Amino acid sequence: MSVTVEQVLAALSGVKDPATGREIVADQVSDVRIDAAGEATFKIDLISPGFPLREALEASVVAALAARNLRGTIEWGLKVPQKPARQDLNRLPTVKNVLAVAAGKGGVGKSTVSVNTAMALHRLGAKVALLDADIYGPSVPKMLGTPERETSTTLSGDRISPALYRGIPVMSVAFFVEPGNAVVWRGPMIHKLLKQFLEDVEWGEIDYLIVDLPPGTGDAQLSLAQLIPITGSIMVTTPQEVALIDVRRAVNMFNKLEVPVVGVVENMSYYVCPSCGHHDAIFASGGGVALARELGVDLLGQVPIDNKISYGGESGVPVVEGAPASEQAKALTDVAARAALALSKLSATGPKRSSLLRTVT
Repeated sequence: MSVTVEQVLAALSGVKDPATGREIVADQVSDVRIDAAGEATFKIDLISPGFPLREALEASVVAALAARNLRGTIEWGLKVPQKPARQDLNRLPTVKNVLAVAAGKGGVGKSTVSVNTAMALHRLGAKVALLDADIYGPSVPKMLGTPERETSTTLSGDRISPALYRGIPVMSVAFFVEPGNAVVWRGPMIHKLLKQFLEDVEWGEIDYLIVDLPPGTGDAQLSLAQLIPITGSIMVTTPQEVALIDVRRAVNMFNKLEVPVVGVVENMSYYVCPSCGHHDAIFASGGGVALARELGVDLLGQVPIDNKISYGGESGVPVVEGAPASEQAKALTDVAARAALALSKLSATGPKRSSLLRTVT
């Protein structure tokens, strides 16, 4: 039987992306080719790296082709969607999505999640950058080790080239203060610095800018929400109630700023004994699950406590790079993939206004 490109596209016309509900032939299918045996080969662009729903999408494609007695080979690609920014917030025209990583209090592993999320998405094929907006406690450069390129001014002299770590552009206030010195700045100075980091840095073409926010509900969060369109935020917490109380405050702040909270990461979720495999919930259990249910968002992952993670942060080799096959790295990679999917869905379909205005008490 002679097969045509039109027949293949007609067969795929009813297949919808399980994340967005949109037909994939609109802008995800391309480069359809028919070989001498009458089999099709075509490209499908996924909307996020490590797309968690890929198996479901593939099954739908195969079924749609089989229904018309067709067969095909899929070549997977990646095309991250972007929602055009309002003109007054268009300070990052080359950045498609901004992910804010936040926590209600310090010490819950927010920077660890930020660094490993950026590294995981980069390893999954996305173009990623990392902004260390934790003005008072910048730790991202320490966690990434030695840069392959230091921050500098561009050849024109009026722009900033970010530092480069393993192919990831990074900016941090740590590059501009002496080690050990305290940053004693008021709100207007923080706003000015963040504005410069956003407007004057040559970020390049980026799918996801990961922003490591300071803990709490302060000036940095307010400034970023005023300066750029934050696509979404994730909340990092530990399981115990005392941490969850502070997270609820942070969520209320983001709701007021109309920044969607797309998920919760429960860090230090449990400890696994390396000798016997026993699981121990050191910091209680179930808090992240309950919080995600309360907020009506996804639980992006439960990351175990383990010295591989802390060692990775101390040595400058994040665990997703230093021990990619470990349970800890897999958990953090899953967090990154699910967070990226949530952002891509928002960019492709848009947030619901009601979800942005939800108040958590």
